[in-house]
Amino acid sequence: MDYKIRTIVAKDNKEIETIIRNCLIEYGGNHEGTAWADPDLCRFSEIYNTPGNCYWVAEDQNGCLLGGTGIGELDGDICELQKMYMKPEARGTGAAAELLKTALSYAKDYYRQCYLETLDNMLPAQRFYEKNGFRRIHQTIGNTSHYACEVKYIIDLK
Repeated sequence: MDYKIRTIVAKDNKEIETIIRNCLIEYGGNHEGTAWADPDLCRFSEIYNTPGNCYWVAEDQNGCLLGGTGIGELDGDICELQKMYMKPEARGTGAAAELLKTALSYAKDYYRQCYLETLDNMLPAQRFYEKNGFRRIHQTIGNTSHYACEVKYIIDLK
């Protein structure tokens, strides 16, 4: 599958929101305490546009989004990998790995560590994060409002 990684623009907002909501439905995360309830799901191009905050999408050769991920400030020199979701047909294609590589490379310029939260039943995502150097931790860092996300990871950037 051919794809390109680029920063999000306004025309992508609705499509990435749909991808995120469909993934959350797939894993039973369509409820409070997850990204499902985030008020900014439909305006990523607006909120991820300051130094230290960015969102990228993977786009196929036809211009359709495959998924995306973001980096957002969390707690001082710790950022959060945010809203990393992929369409089912894009999983295993390398697009997620390229998104993650892009995000972590960007984050190194601003932060010392990168934290993330995910659902307990998102086992493929957990394997992906572990394969890419994240280690599971048991404490919550910062206030993400994702209290239903039971699994937490962190990676050192520097």
